[in-house]
Amino acid sequence: MSEGLRERHKRRTRRRIADVATGLFLERGFDRVTVAEVAEAAEVSVNTVYNYFPAKEDLVLPPDQASPRRLADIVRERPPGRSAAQAVLDRLREEVARRDRSLGLTEGFGPFFAMMRAAPTLLARLEELGHRMNDELAAVLAEETGTAPEDPLPRVVAAQISGYHSLIFGEIGRRVTAGEPPDAIAKAVTELLDAIEEMLGAPMLGYAVREECPCSE
Repeated sequence: MSEGLRERHKRRTRRRIADVATGLFLERGFDRVTVAEVAEAAEVSVNTVYNYFPAKEDLVLPPDQASPRRLADIVRERPPGRSAAQAVLDRLREEVARRDRSLGLTEGFGPFFAMMRAAPTLLARLEELGHRMNDELAAVLAEETGTAPEDPLPRVVAAQISGYHSLIFGEIGRRVTAGEPPDAIAKAVTELLDAIEEMLGAPMLGYAVREECPCSE
């Protein structure tokens, strides 16, 4: 019970710090708010903020939500019979269908997105995240297909998957900036996913298909 209470307190403290920071960033801009000001507004010490969020950018893009392993994990978790590219398309469709907040398909995301776009350090973090996501995916594809280190194919496939993944997020951002509502954005993005799948073709959609697990009697 005692350990459970401590964990609950940690979650609440982390949430309070993040909520307070988001409010300040939206009000004044990311670059105009210091970690010390976040700590004061959240009624915690600066050290406490850094214990939960080692970098200021983590207050907006926490590693557990903006993970460089996102694409690699999707591919690792795919069911038998699904290729790497299809697994990522499937996940994006699921997230769009449920208006997942991680995609920005929620009311009020526009100001948050504008705040991120106005902060060079956050844009740099997103660019770095994209590169790391691509590298993690390429490593998983090479591992699962048993590809030789000098074979470029896993990197080529990873770049293609990362490319349409970024395209989806870019399309959402563009439409959010234009003030479109989440349902309209979701419809447009679903159509974009259809177009992507149609253009990928057999080589991409047939690459790294997970084999059915042999059943033991």
